[in-house]
Amino acid sequence: MITQLRVQNFKSWQDTGTMRLAPLTALFGTNSSGKTALLQLLLMLKQTTESSDRAQALSLGDERTPVELGTFSDLLFAHNLNSVLVWELTWKLPQLLKVEDPTQKGRTLFQDDTLGFSAQVGWSGNGDQQLGRAIVQRMEYRFSGGSFGMHRKTEAKAEYDLFSEKTDFKFVRAPGRLWELPAPSKCYGFPDQVRAYYQNAGLLSDFEFEFERLFSRLFYLGPLRDYPRRQYAWAGGQPTDMGRRGERVVDALLAARESGAYLSRGRKKLTLEERVATWLKDLGLIEHFEVRALTPGSKLFQVWVQRSTKVPEVLITDVGFGVSQILPVITLCYYAPEGSTLLLEQPEIHLHPLVQAGLADVFIDAIKTRNIQIILESHSEHLLTRLQRRIAEEVLPASQAALYFARNETGVSSLDVLRLDEYGNISNWPENFFGDEMGERVAMVEAEIRRRQAPGGDAE
Repeated sequence: MITQLRVQNFKSWQDTGTMRLAPLTALFGTNSSGKTALLQLLLMLKQTTESSDRAQALSLGDERTPVELGTFSDLLFAHNLNSVLVWELTWKLPQLLKVEDPTQKGRTLFQDDTLGFSAQVGWSGNGDQQLGRAIVQRMEYRFSGGSFGMHRKTEAKAEYDLFSEKTDFKFVRAPGRLWELPAPSKCYGFPDQVRAYYQNAGLLSDFEFEFERLFSRLFYLGPLRDYPRRQYAWAGGQPTDMGRRGERVVDALLAARESGAYLSRGRKKLTLEERVATWLKDLGLIEHFEVRALTPGSKLFQVWVQRSTKVPEVLITDVGFGVSQILPVITLCYYAPEGSTLLLEQPEIHLHPLVQAGLADVFIDAIKTRNIQIILESHSEHLLTRLQRRIAEEVLPASQAALYFARNETGVSSLDVLRLDEYGNISNWPENFFGDEMGERVAMVEAEIRRRQAPGGDAE
């Protein structure tokens, strides 16, 4: 689980400051306030880990990736190529990581269950978009009270130094010629020469592995989701997620059915399909839900739903749009591996206010039963209000939630931490958080008075 994040010089963010991330982290704010950019930073790192180009510091994406950021200049604050993109991450590891002494078998040098990473990426072309490329100026891992990384020696040369800032550990150079080290692999990896030139650099592979494992368990669902279809083709594949538009949700349901996996709900064991159907019913959307083959043995499937016991079953295309929009959200919460981090943009889109509120219960259940972390960007006061209620009811401790309000009034994004107490109260509501409800009511009353007082009005 990611526990801290700080970003500098990324899009509209000059500096976020250090953000605490909780099992449920929610970003609120007006349009274009910078909320989505924070998710995009994490998505950029995920697609960098998945890129086959080890020489490219960052993968900025294309139409096939979760996020497409354009050029390096496009993602920099104020598009200033002379600035440096900086980010810092801290996360809890799935289990304790022990670093063994390579010179003495069985001796543990140090151990911890938390790992940190930071990087500085700049432009090599002296501000010229055409001549340069993105390069890592410094990258380091923080572990067990020390830091281990690489930094660029000079601007003139693409040579790097390896460093350790832990007092009881120093890298030992292997005998032989002192060859220079090349640039890091991507923005987070050490080049192969590090392991060849140093006798005790094997621990660095552990750090790289944990970084890649973190982002292999990070999944994204965007705000624009596919329209439901009358039939779906499935050839037996097992998707890693729902797709950024939720287009693989039926594939995921069928793959889970094929694998025979079960989820626990109290003393009951449910299939993924049954768990999703239960939530759809609990949220008041439908009475019954099922994915069926068009004919026995067919690779074509249809999604059938029943709105209530008093009406017949129909295809998902023939009920309200909200069912197809929430289906990928619920499915991802229970399909993603336990311990995953989910990035959700406007999960409440196209949903009735009561269902928006119910989403908070879906998220709380996934967090508690599957150790899922959810980082969402939302405009829903109904979702927030239900979350506050569950905190007051002690269903979710206040410490398990981190709430933020993003604003951008001068071209620079800023972040307010919403102070949440153990009873679900927020003590520092930003002005017009969810619009000016009181102002709207006052304006309506004033308009009514004017109309009644006007000639021909209804004044008595």
